[in-house]
Amino acid sequence: MAQQDGQNGDSAKAAAAVTFTAVNPQLLVEAPRANEAVQFYKVAFGAVETGRTTQPKRKAEQELPHIISAQLQLAGSTIIVSDLSDDSAPEKSLASGISLVLVTEDVEAAIAKAVAAGAVAEGEIVEGDGAYYGGAERVGKVKDPYGFVWVIASLAKKSTADVEA
Repeated sequence: MAQQDGQNGDSAKAAAAVTFTAVNPQLLVEAPRANEAVQFYKVAFGAVETGRTTQPKRKAEQELPHIISAQLQLAGSTIIVSDLSDDSAPEKSLASGISLVLVTEDVEAAIAKAVAAGAVAEGEIVEGDGAYYGGAERVGKVKDPYGFVWVIASLAKKSTADVEA
C-alpha cells in the first residue's frame, strides 16, 4: 500500500520532498534559428526577452554566437527558446500533445499580427460550443515558422447575473 501511495503521489513523505515554483516550456527550434525565433515571438506575440545564454562561435563560418537558450516573458509566463543541434539537446518533438495557449480579448488582431510576422493561420476562428479551450468564447490557431501551433483564445465574459450568483 505504501509503495502504491508513493507512486500515486499520495504519500506525505513524497509530497513534502519537492515543491515546484514554475513550469517553463522550452521550445526547441532547428539550429541555428533560435535567434530568429526569439525575434518572431517578440514581433508576433509581444514577448520580452529577459535573458540569453550564448556560446562563442562554434565554426569559423558562423558570424553570430550560438544561442544555447533565451528566456522570454509572455503573458506572465517564462518560455525558453533554444537551438536544437545534433550534439546539444534531446530529440525534438513537435506538437506531440502540447498546446501553447494565448488568451486575449481580440482573437482576430492577435492572429493577424502573428500572420504578419510569418505565422500561418490554421483553420477558421471557432465560436461558442465549438471553442474547445475551457471557458473560451472564441478560438483560433496559428502555426509559427518553427512548427509550433499556438491557440489564440478569448474567454467568455461573465454576465452580471453570473457574478452576483
